[in-house]
Amino acid sequence: MALAENSASEKAHRGFGGHVLYVLSENPITAVAFGLFALIVIVAILGPLITPYDPLESNAARALQAPSADHWFGTDSVGRDVFSRVIIATRLDMMISVAAVALSFVVGSIVGSIAGYWGGWMDAVTGRFVDTIMAFPLFVLAMGIVAAMGNTVENIIYATAIINLPFYARVARAEVRIRREAGFAQAARLAGNTDIQVLALHIFPNALPPMMVQISLNMGWAILNAAGLSFIGLGVRPPTAEWGIMVAEGANFVVSGEWWLAFFPGLALMIAVFAFNLLGDGLRDIVDPRQRT
Repeated sequence: MALAENSASEKAHRGFGGHVLYVLSENPITAVAFGLFALIVIVAILGPLITPYDPLESNAARALQAPSADHWFGTDSVGRDVFSRVIIATRLDMMISVAAVALSFVVGSIVGSIAGYWGGWMDAVTGRFVDTIMAFPLFVLAMGIVAAMGNTVENIIYATAIINLPFYARVARAEVRIRREAGFAQAARLAGNTDIQVLALHIFPNALPPMMVQISLNMGWAILNAAGLSFIGLGVRPPTAEWGIMVAEGANFVVSGEWWLAFFPGLALMIAVFAFNLLGDGLRDIVDPRQRT
């Protein structure tokens, strides 16, 4: 019996791994997106180990130096190495993005799934709550939350999670409502599963693939939101290395010819958002049970 279970487990593992490889081989753009995502994650994890200079160390003697062999991305107005600061900022921006999207995904999925499965007054209350959030321009709402609570990393995460929550709640509600009376859900109830088990173990996994696209898009939006808040002075405070702050500081020097100050952090921001925007379709195909044949 144990050998049979191990064999089945290994077969399922190989099947999933083969499915992932199939998805990546069939869609080269998805493979590129996963490659960029892996690179961003590696840089975020190994950042302090691969930076050639201390990102907070200033040196007036080397201020505003153009990109060179010593300083690949040049130096800023106080002599800090821009390359080191871009690398270090990757971890902070990724942390904000992942934490905000994870929080909004968990809360939004639970709220939307409950509303979609049971309906009634719970659907009405959650619907009005989501509509209230969506009634505001989302970036303006994030600005208001951070301005009221204080511009700390934690508050930026909360603000970003709040403005992203309606997307998951609406998608989860719609997908659960479509599937709650499906044949597999009815069969699960007849097998003795409770409503919570039917929702969590049978309906929600089938509603997850469309949400993968939303997660991927929201990761990029979360980074842009954090960078936008920093750009207008409501985000992470200097001298912390963050892409939005670096772009804001570099914008003051573009006219005088120091283009690299804003260009390289802006390029890092663009690559991250580009990778996340391309990840969605691949993630959907990987987690969709109907695609595993």
